[in-house]
Amino acid sequence: MAAVTGSRVSRRILTKLAADKTWILPVTGLKVQNGATLSRFMSNKSGERKTTQLKKMLTSPDLEFIMEAHNGLSAKIVEEAGFKGVWGSGLSVSAQLGVRDSNEASWTQVVEVLEFMSDATTVPILLDADTGYGNFNNARRLVRKLESRGVAGACLEDKLFPKTNSLHDGRAQPLADIEEFSLKIKACKDSQSDPDFCIVARVEAFIAGWGLDEALKRAEAYRNAGADAILMHSKKSDPSDIEAFMKAWNNQGPVVIVPTKYYTTPTQHFQDMGVSMIIWANHNLRSSIKAMQETSARIFKDSSLTGVEPNIVSVKEVFRLQNDQELVKAEDIYLPKE
Repeated sequence: MAAVTGSRVSRRILTKLAADKTWILPVTGLKVQNGATLSRFMSNKSGERKTTQLKKMLTSPDLEFIMEAHNGLSAKIVEEAGFKGVWGSGLSVSAQLGVRDSNEASWTQVVEVLEFMSDATTVPILLDADTGYGNFNNARRLVRKLESRGVAGACLEDKLFPKTNSLHDGRAQPLADIEEFSLKIKACKDSQSDPDFCIVARVEAFIAGWGLDEALKRAEAYRNAGADAILMHSKKSDPSDIEAFMKAWNNQGPVVIVPTKYYTTPTQHFQDMGVSMIIWANHNLRSSIKAMQETSARIFKDSSLTGVEPNIVSVKEVFRLQNDQELVKAEDIYLPKE
């Protein structure tokens, strides 16, 4: 594979030049040698851009699934488990940084985490981008930064900045003006370089206490503004909100759901309703917290590692996930022999 070394290759769609198999990347001045950074943009298996993979998942006639991750290590684990895509959860990313899911982590800090996740994987990442971290100008700048890091899409929710997590009890959940949010979506779509970069519009009407009419009105407005899919959110313990919406929506476009609260509903039911994608939204974070709490408590109690060592991965497994063998091989090539 030929190298791309130009001093200015800006906002260009990732394009394969058949003649010399050179890649033009949507990053200013990015140097690519021997495919070293291509996993940020492409799948090593299919050769398709990550954006194209995500777009195909959203438009597939089959029900697709993406799994939450919150750093490079967890993203790699998600891919190894077999998932075709990763959900860059706002709750999980903020939690692993030790802050609240209230936009306390800046968008630049979130994007830095996503860059590590993108570099560690060959499957597409859909970022939980909250409200876009401000108005249309903040949101469209975010899109350009995500594209440059190989993130395949952004999910924007129609609430006000700073956001409030949707699963909080008894918290006010003020919604954005429909026209203002629709124009934010349009600004994002107008700003993207890759035509397959996906904007998912997350409708919070049910979360905020509104009914089906409001949810439907917002979904239709966002779809007309250019959203590639609608995420319909509900925190009921049953799928009645989703059922009502899917019936009224009548297949106008792809629908994504997050069944965190109505998790006992059989997955086949969502397939039968015509849902396009399910997000398993925070379960790697929650399971890792439980494991770390139990391990820390056991070691503190025992003042010994004997009780925990059989139940945790080896250090060699950590090295494997870090792709340490690639460094060993590279050292053999690039370090002088003694």
